[in-house]
Amino acid sequence: MTMRIGVVTFPGSLDDGDAARAARIAGAEAVRLWHGDPDLHGVDAVVLPGGFSYGDYLRCGAIARFAPVMESIIKAANGGLPVLGICNGFQVLCEAHLLPGALTRNQHLHFRNRDQWLRVQSVDTAWTNGYTEGQEILIPVKNGEGCYVADERTLDALEAEGRIVARYIKGNPNGSQRDIAAITNEAGNVVGIMPHPEHAVEALTGPSLDGLGFFTSVLRALAGATAGGQQSGGHQ
Repeated sequence: MTMRIGVVTFPGSLDDGDAARAARIAGAEAVRLWHGDPDLHGVDAVVLPGGFSYGDYLRCGAIARFAPVMESIIKAANGGLPVLGICNGFQVLCEAHLLPGALTRNQHLHFRNRDQWLRVQSVDTAWTNGYTEGQEILIPVKNGEGCYVADERTLDALEAEGRIVARYIKGNPNGSQRDIAAITNEAGNVVGIMPHPEHAVEALTGPSLDGLGFFTSVLRALAGATAGGQQSGGHQ
C-alpha cells in the first residue's frame, strides 16, 4: 500500500513542487492540496512547504494560518496526523499554535542562503525516526525570518521534554535562540524545521541526500502505525 503525502500550495508557495518530488523519491504518492479547499483527500501525512505564503503580509504565516485547508490540518494534527512544516511552513505551524514560539527577522537582518550543518537531537518524531541521535546532516537553509524565539519557560520545556528536533552547528545562520533549527509538539507528529530537507534528496541538485530521511521516516512511522493497527485488530 502506497502512503499518500499531501503537499499544500498557498499563494506564494515556492517549494511545494520540491516537497512533492521529495515525497515521490521517498516512495510515497504526492497529493497536491489547495489552500482554499478544506478537503485533505484522505492523505496519510501533510507537508507545509517553504515560500512566502500570501506575500508574507502581516507576519510570515499569519494569513495562511486561516486558510480553509489549515482548519482541517489543525484538527487532523491534533488527532495524530503527521505534519511537517518547512521554513514558511514552520512559521504557519507556529501561527496556528500547533508549535510554540515564533520565527522572527534574522538577527543580522540579511537573507541567508547556504548549505547548513545540523545536529539531529530527537529521533522520536514521525519525521526523524530514520536518523540516529546526534547525527550531523547537511541541508540548505534560505530565509530572511528564520530566527526562532520563545520565552525562557518554553525554551526550558522544549529542552526538558526532548522536543528540540535539530540544532544548527558550525554556525547559526539566523540567531535562533539556543541554536534551534527544528522542534516538535508533545506527541511527536508535528515538526517544524527552518532549513529545507526537500532540497537535499538528490545528488544532482543537493549538497547531500541527508534530507531524504525526513520523508522516509514518516513512511516508516505510517507503516508501523498501520501494522500495529492490523495486529491489534487481529486480537479482537
